[in-house]
Amino acid sequence: MSALRAILTVVSALVWLGAGSAERAAAQAAAPAQENASRPEALQPGDAFGEEVNLPAQTIIFFSGSGQWDNAFETIVDGFKTVKAYLEKQGINPSGAPMTIYTSTNDASFQFWAAVPVAAPPKDAPTGDIAVGTSTPGKAYKFIHRGSYDDMDTTYDAITNFLDENRLDAKDLFIEQYLTDPVTTPEDKLVVEVYVPVK
Repeated sequence: MSALRAILTVVSALVWLGAGSAERAAAQAAAPAQENASRPEALQPGDAFGEEVNLPAQTIIFFSGSGQWDNAFETIVDGFKTVKAYLEKQGINPSGAPMTIYTSTNDASFQFWAAVPVAAPPKDAPTGDIAVGTSTPGKAYKFIHRGSYDDMDTTYDAITNFLDENRLDAKDLFIEQYLTDPVTTPEDKLVVEVYVPVK
């Protein structure tokens, strides 16, 4: 996962350092953007890659945790198992696909929410590592990933190229929404929507 964590860290650094400098803008102006020049080969016809969307605010129940990139997927799956157990105990049905919201990253580790959308907040607020919140709304770009979590390095490389080519300033946040259940789906069969909120 070294490339993935490097990409997340670089994008975060660019956001904090104000990557829209005059030099960068001049260099990018000399090379016109190519919307899907970096589209991964594993995608199927019709899969979004760089599609502009408007994310709605959703009520979510989430597990707040942290982990190391070396075992990121296992850490995230454990978070979803915790949320799933809570929902089943409370008799709450999800209203949408589960998602990982990366709230902070560096070269070695990350902080995240393993979140599941629900129609309404539970009557009794959860405690401990489980909480209720709202997903981040607003303009974002959508990208599809197919395959194992380890292979997401390739997808994030392509996303970074897309952002650079189109001079887009990403927020310090990434969202992975799972179209296949991350708890039960074999890792090499994952289908993930990656959302990159932009300024």
